[in-house]
Amino acid sequence: MARYTGPKSKIARKLGEPIYGEDKVLSKKNYPPGQHGANKRRKLSEYGTQLREKQKAKYTYGVLERQFRNLFKKASSSKGVTGEVLLQLLEQRLDNVVFRLGIARTRAAARQIVLHRHITVDGKVVNIPSYSVQPGQVVAVREKSKSLEVIVDSLAGFNHAKYPWIEWDESIKGGKLLHLPQREDIPENIKEQLIVELYSKQ
Repeated sequence: MARYTGPKSKIARKLGEPIYGEDKVLSKKNYPPGQHGANKRRKLSEYGTQLREKQKAKYTYGVLERQFRNLFKKASSSKGVTGEVLLQLLEQRLDNVVFRLGIARTRAAARQIVLHRHITVDGKVVNIPSYSVQPGQVVAVREKSKSLEVIVDSLAGFNHAKYPWIEWDESIKGGKLLHLPQREDIPENIKEQLIVELYSKQ
């Protein structure tokens, strides 16, 4: 399964935001990578600004170009505001739901946990990170995996109340997707309308 495996700090510096979480390199070098990165930044064109927003969304959720384009097509053919529906589709990915539940500290770690068959959906093991979790479905840690140190450490002290669209159940080490999140409930700093404008030109 393809995924981005390059240097994450370089991407964070390029986009100017800690999209992979706390980043010591970004805090020290808050300018783009490369020979001329520390020089005065050139003003981005309208297209450049829109493209950067799409790249930010792709890297934040760990989605490659073809997957992202397919999700946008699905969002644009759905009822509702296209940009908001796109973010909801990204939030429904199983690796993202595992991350939101606190079972993993990063989306990359959540992807690994899913791939290694530690997660169930409605009681059945699912090892596809891009699986779309539907409202009413329950995502939980597999019984044999509940004592894994990486999962126990991640859950320790995690605030499960910060995502109102997911209901946590301590007894199963998992939670139910109550409904799709509203835009104001999605904490990512993504200007989805710019992504819609970008695709509308293609």
